[in-house]
Amino acid sequence: MGFRVSDELLGTFVPIAVYWIYSGFYELLGGLHNYRLHPKGEEEVKNVATKATVVKGVLIQQAFQIAVSLLLFTFIGDDSMTVSRQPSIILILIQFAIAMVVMDTWQYFVHRYMHINKFLYKHIHSKHHSLVVPFAYGALYNHPLEGLLLDTVGGVLSFLISGMTPRTSIFFFSFATVKTVDDHCGLWLPGNLFHVFFSNNCAYHDIHHQLYGNKYNFSQPFFVTWDKILGTYMPYSLEKRKEGGLEARPIKKID
Repeated sequence: MGFRVSDELLGTFVPIAVYWIYSGFYELLGGLHNYRLHPKGEEEVKNVATKATVVKGVLIQQAFQIAVSLLLFTFIGDDSMTVSRQPSIILILIQFAIAMVVMDTWQYFVHRYMHINKFLYKHIHSKHHSLVVPFAYGALYNHPLEGLLLDTVGGVLSFLISGMTPRTSIFFFSFATVKTVDDHCGLWLPGNLFHVFFSNNCAYHDIHHQLYGNKYNFSQPFFVTWDKILGTYMPYSLEKRKEGGLEARPIKKID
């Protein structure tokens, strides 16, 4: 019998590989100044954390994700030696939609509470906001506790509530990873399909990372629904900078 990697292991490790591959792609494109939301030099001037610190922080969070994922699959049972029957494509699409809604809902309310609670913001969430100028591989640069509560628990809930199989989870979490990286990439590239199908994008999230947008645009990673329902939606316009590149600017009155 040939060696076969289980769907559970693929669902655990493939999204991590996707994270570094996709963020590496954006790092290679960082020199496209006409599409940057911030001038290149602002990363070093405005960001508190060094890039080496960011890499270390992301790897720590991903280690937590691996541990929780392996524990989850151990708890629900290991079917690695059997081939699970996949549901129909229609059911898989429904499961995707449910998982997206669950993840968005969980992340909106946890994320927003981390801004409302001064203790949590100061000691936990401010670590992510030390990146005033977001970049792709800093997407998961969080305090380990935030990573556990926001991303890992949100992923577990999305998986369990949607009822998806481990094989489907490989594709869902890889997709969610790509979307999260894209939202932090800082590049507004022409033809980006995420900008076509999602209002929640890198410009939308860039507003949130600025001081004036700290109380707005909490939604992540897919839709802007909860922001619009609960009055935390800040629309923006993309304008060209004199020195080249683009800038996302709010188009509503800031309280």
